[in-house]
Amino acid sequence: MNRYFIEPDDVETIVFDWGTIKWTSAPKVSGSKRFSAGIVLMNPGKGHDTHNHPGCEEVLYCISGCGKQTVAGQEKELKPGMTIFIPPDISHSTINTGWEPLKILVVFDPPGPEEFQKTLPDCKVIPAGKLP
Repeated sequence: MNRYFIEPDDVETIVFDWGTIKWTSAPKVSGSKRFSAGIVLMNPGKGHDTHNHPGCEEVLYCISGCGKQTVAGQEKELKPGMTIFIPPDISHSTINTGWEPLKILVVFDPPGPEEFQKTLPDCKVIPAGKLP
């Protein structure tokens, strides 16, 4: 199965108390085998706890908004146009420090963390085409 064109309404919405994620390319969505990618919308003043992804690289690209990004204890202001590389097993966190949603493109290599997120107790999955 390969899907070449995926729109946001085509995929489920992953909801946390800090914001939402739409995985627009992942093995179960597009048939991709080597990476997953999605859009994160982080609510103003919210963030997620420090965590890591065992054996998985992560790339973040800030589309809009502002925040604070921490990687391996190093903290940096997050702003549009910035790319962040997070090696496997490295602890990191993101906090929206602005008044508007923080919009980030996230890519995992290899895929997998996007499925793990659905097992977290504070996660709610909204079916494709439905509003959170």
